[in-house]
Amino acid sequence: MSSTKHSRVSPPRGFVLVFCFLLCLSGCGFYAVHSERSQASIAVLSTVDIGLIPNRTGQMLRNELLQKMQPRGPARPARFTLLVSLKEVLQELAIQKDAVATRANLILNAEFTVTDRKNGRPLYSGRARSVNSYDILTSDFATLSALGDARRRAVRQLAFDIRERISVWLLQTNDGSVPR
Repeated sequence: MSSTKHSRVSPPRGFVLVFCFLLCLSGCGFYAVHSERSQASIAVLSTVDIGLIPNRTGQMLRNELLQKMQPRGPARPARFTLLVSLKEVLQELAIQKDAVATRANLILNAEFTVTDRKNGRPLYSGRARSVNSYDILTSDFATLSALGDARRRAVRQLAFDIRERISVWLLQTNDGSVPR
């Protein structure tokens, strides 16, 4: 006769530790930067007036910033002004023996400053950079299309980076209190 023991299976220790960690984390006030409870929520980011940026690439960056920071439109009155200076550099790579490049980098460098609307005093400044590669093809149209795609990717990346940096700054300085 064989006897079968029924033993209670306990959860693995790792599971219990992770569960306890998550339970403690939820009680400590930790929250995502862009959650509804966040001080740097969309409501606060929408109080940043985004200044005009020269050139077509600057216009694309401003439009992307507007979409990322003010999806519901700008809040009035604006508390801050964002000024952005943008520089674009093309760098040829993968140069063949006949001195023809087959690959290039599009480098966008942005310097930005957040100022107080009341007195014009600079409150926060930073830099963001985006490097995107594209192929240089035998067809001029295909190369221009690849460059345009690289430019759109670079602008999206810069806008995301600038928005994140401003959000973190608002959280760190407590300037991100939700307007009433």
